[in-house]
Amino acid sequence: MNSEDSKSLIELLKQGDKNTLEKIYVENREGFINFAKKYNVSEYDAIDIYQDSIMVLRENAINGRIDALQSNISTYLFAIGKYKIYYNFRVQSKTILNNDFNLVEENLDFDVDLYGASLTKEQKLLKKYYDRLGDRCKSILNLFYYQGYNLDEIRTILNYSNKKVLKSQKSRCLKQLKDLVDKHYEK
Repeated sequence: MNSEDSKSLIELLKQGDKNTLEKIYVENREGFINFAKKYNVSEYDAIDIYQDSIMVLRENAINGRIDALQSNISTYLFAIGKYKIYYNFRVQSKTILNNDFNLVEENLDFDVDLYGASLTKEQKLLKKYYDRLGDRCKSILNLFYYQGYNLDEIRTILNYSNKKVLKSQKSRCLKQLKDLVDKHYEK
């Protein structure tokens, strides 16, 4: 499939052509499942990831995010799937860690960090005002600073249109948090 074919498929997807979506789905399904198996993903999970990837492809086409796509549709679809596979690995590994942590969490004092040291006054203050941020800001800051995702990964996870928009949002969230802390000290 060349780039001209991809452009015409993108136009048909933008128009909501179900036959085109079905064609892309059928033509790439088996290849994607085999691709996912290379990452030790079960067939059941691969199908689930594939269906999610198809929906992201469709949404991105409708929203005009892939109008200037340089690769073919299949390559783009597999790239979406690869990000979703990596994301699932991260979620699964964090879930295992979180489940282990939850076993002892009930015994932890929230004014004590994981290493047993008491939180400083500044850390408690930061936590207090972080909790007042909006959900979107908390998600961005949590994914970036706590979970260690980079901006490209966060852009995919939170479905931002581009990295610059996400970077600006992250800066606004940090400024908002800083302003809340600064206001506390002005009192």
